[in-house]
Amino acid sequence: MAQYESSSLRNVALIGHGGTGKTSLGEAFIYGSGKTDRLGKVDDGTSILDFEPEEQKRHISINSAVSFFDWNKHKINIVDTPGDANFVMDTRNCLRIVDSAIIVLDSVGGVEFQTEKVWDIVEELKLPRMIYVSKMDRERANYIATVESIKTKLGKKATLCFLPIGTEENFKGLIDLISLKALTFDDARGKYKKSDIPNELMDQVEEYREALVEDIAECDETLMEKYLEEGDLSEDDLKAGFRKGVISGDLIPATCGSALKNIGITPLMDMIVEYLPSPVDRGPVEGRKPSSEEIDKRSPDPSSPFSAMVFKTIADPYAGKLTLFRVFSGIANSDTVFYNPLKKVSEKFGNIFYLEGKTQRSAESLIPGDIAAVAKLKDTATGDTICNEKAQILFEQAPPVPGLMSFAIQPKSKGDEEKIATSLNRLIEEDPTLSIHRDDQTRELILTGMGQTHIEVTIEKMKRKFGVEVELHLPKVPYKETIKGKTQIQGKYKKQSGGRGQYGDTWLEIEPLPRGQGFEFADKIVGGVIPRQYIPAVEKGIVEAMAEGVIAGYPVVDVRVSLYDGSFHTVDSSEMAFKIAASMGFKKGVLLCQPTLLEPIVSIDIEISDEYMGDVIGDLNGRRGRVLGMDTKGSNQIVKGQVPLAEILNYAADLRSMTSGRGTFSFSPSHYEEVPAHIAEKIIVQAKKAEE
Repeated sequence: MAQYESSSLRNVALIGHGGTGKTSLGEAFIYGSGKTDRLGKVDDGTSILDFEPEEQKRHISINSAVSFFDWNKHKINIVDTPGDANFVMDTRNCLRIVDSAIIVLDSVGGVEFQTEKVWDIVEELKLPRMIYVSKMDRERANYIATVESIKTKLGKKATLCFLPIGTEENFKGLIDLISLKALTFDDARGKYKKSDIPNELMDQVEEYREALVEDIAECDETLMEKYLEEGDLSEDDLKAGFRKGVISGDLIPATCGSALKNIGITPLMDMIVEYLPSPVDRGPVEGRKPSSEEIDKRSPDPSSPFSAMVFKTIADPYAGKLTLFRVFSGIANSDTVFYNPLKKVSEKFGNIFYLEGKTQRSAESLIPGDIAAVAKLKDTATGDTICNEKAQILFEQAPPVPGLMSFAIQPKSKGDEEKIATSLNRLIEEDPTLSIHRDDQTRELILTGMGQTHIEVTIEKMKRKFGVEVELHLPKVPYKETIKGKTQIQGKYKKQSGGRGQYGDTWLEIEPLPRGQGFEFADKIVGGVIPRQYIPAVEKGIVEAMAEGVIAGYPVVDVRVSLYDGSFHTVDSSEMAFKIAASMGFKKGVLLCQPTLLEPIVSIDIEISDEYMGDVIGDLNGRRGRVLGMDTKGSNQIVKGQVPLAEILNYAADLRSMTSGRGTFSFSPSHYEEVPAHIAEKIIVQAKKAEE
């Protein structure tokens, strides 16, 4: 492979809503550059970028994939990112290590929900970007309307560089508004012929050409003066002005094409080289010194100290862990020792390689801007900075995204519990949006992710990579029991069966405590009616009875139990007898104290656009929720409320359906409240059935 300097590298992410054709565009780049002999396709499973079985089964990108190609003496690294909301964290991590993005819009759908989400990330990271309108050969394809939707929905204006020749099945080429030439495509590799613009398109060309020249001139005072004096700008002026405007973020170029027919792809590759920034154009990358909050920077210079950021980890059962990273400064090779300031450990690179989908190509040394991978690093994980130990720096990690949907998992085969934990921990290294914990109360192993698809894909990967099969079901809700009244009750245990018997006698006062106070035990014994050595056994018997519950088997909380009287037998009394007596008394007593069920309530924030407000609030009320307030975030509203946990176990899927995929939410535990009587009855019946 040819050797490049950092100025000849382009690191570009393909982003957008799911199904807009990002992967197909990446495949067309690879094929059009002459790197492969045939065009990889998502639908027939020949894609280089969507190579995981789970992706081929669903025809969607689940993992970001990296490849590269050579074009016009430049090396272009492409990162094809998922467009599904379940996998947005992977996209976010990738956007932190590229220098620009191509936002792919469907020629019929325009700006869709996930486009808005990734656009916000691009804005936050101040990434230069281009618009590519895909599938121009589709029925109802509308290039102009699609580009206009950027302004109406995202509040930014895109500048058209190309216009389509023909529409739908007659789409056959582009008009270049800078060179003022028609480009027609009749070659499978995407080569085109230049010719004069057809007369019937001249009026439209003149209109958009004038808008293009004005947009470019507005970004540069010198060009503006020249434009005002001469009424036009030369092709060289336009290209230089356009590049400057794109890199500064003032201009967003737009073009269109069909990846499957390879129309409009090679001009887009030219645009990547001509207009998008190299690592050198992007300049120093900002981080901070590990020991302080002091800002530090690294220049994309081979002579600077080595620094890089890990943006992805792949769990491979054969090769071990695969770590993908982007070099920001300095050089690295296969024996470079680096330092991880977050984990405070040193590690050493083994063989380093470039990735082409799942294929690995050996790399001799890396320069600033290179995207590469290394196998079998022990401690380094996604989001970590790696650097020269003598010149430490920490690059900012993407903020964690809270999980939205949980499932309880159990092994299909006995004895696989340990395997489940090991394999899930490997997959969590690969995907930090997953988390796992054991619920102390329900004793279930709970897997949490971004949605049902996310969890299902994880389970499929676990079976494929580690041979572990599990069953999924919705988690049990951790209800609790409490009391509203008070009573005094005797708990007596007497057993005589020849020889020494068992005898324990307790009088208990049971009363409620304020919500959240837990449990209090009061020893009010006077005069030695129960010897001191038996008092701890009484408390233990009550605590064990509380854990098992009384009305439905859920733990009892917020009660005070006072031991105030009782009796004992000098021969037959024992710790065991008093423990059983106290447990019996507590269970009888609770039934006389208006026992009731408590359910967990969560605080929920739901982000939606105005058009879905009525539906979402109505639905929240139907889930026994209550709205506590509203906030504004950009053009969206945030509904703040509280709702029983039992009512939102499936909320990720329900909200997506209710808002056409545009709504998002997060929640956190708040407190416990009494379950309404009619619902409590059903829960108690179900609990008793389950116990039987």
